Amino acid sequence: LAISDLGLSFSSLPTILRIFLFNSMGISPNACFAQEFFIHGFTVMESSVLLVMSLDRFLAIHSPLRYSSLLTSNRVAKMGLILAIRSILLVLPFPFTLRRLKYCQKNLLSHSYCLHQDTMKLACSDNKVNVIYGLFVAATGILDLTFIFMSYMMILKAVLSIASQKQRLKVLNTCVSHICAVLIFYVPIITLAAMHRFAKHKSPLVVILVADIFLLLPPLMNPIVYCVKTRQIREKVLGNLLNIC
Repeated sequence: LAISDLGLSFSSLPTILRIFLFNSMGISPNACFAQEFFIHGFTVMESSVLLVMSLDRFLAIHSPLRYSSLLTSNRVAKMGLILAIRSILLVLPFPFTLRRLKYCQKNLLSHSYCLHQDTMKLACSDNKVNVIYGLFVAATGILDLTFIFMSYMMILKAVLSIASQKQRLKVLNTCVSHICAVLIFYVPIITLAAMHRFAKHKSPLVVILVADIFLLLPPLMNPIVYCVKTRQIREKVLGNLLNIC
């Protein structure tokens, strides 16, 4: 989760800072294609990580005695490798399909960084392949969110089978950090997609703001959420701060 958050920040901040600090709005086509590859790649990775984390919560609550044997370090490392490969393979066609398009006079992007759906609209040649493949990649994100929702339905079922209300609240409290991470990540994405699809008279400023929130909010809020809710992280951070002081 930390790697994907940092990847999103480092992929988007160069152009965002250039625009806001120096009013420099130009970017070469190759740099634009590279940026959208990394942004979409780390977005897919974060979605995948949140899905695996929901599975982790389900196993911890449903089978606490078998949790350590089911999620060994070796299996976690393999899942991380599979997620990284999945992210790369899903977005790898994006730069190549964009390069084959012909671009005319229109060259103004809607956001302060390059996105696939935004860049392909600038083309004056047929971009049907880009549209179809873009929808396919978006569908994988929706599928991840669906599986996360299903995981929490099973978690809720397992929690309701616990007799003690105090124990129920204690178990549900272990999921708060992950639920916050899911909302922080998916709410801006869904809002931005809805604005592009349904808002006919949308303000460009609002679109840019929501798009920047989508990339910059998770890296800002996730460390805070997990620091507040996870005792081991909180104690380590506070210990380091005290040592510095």
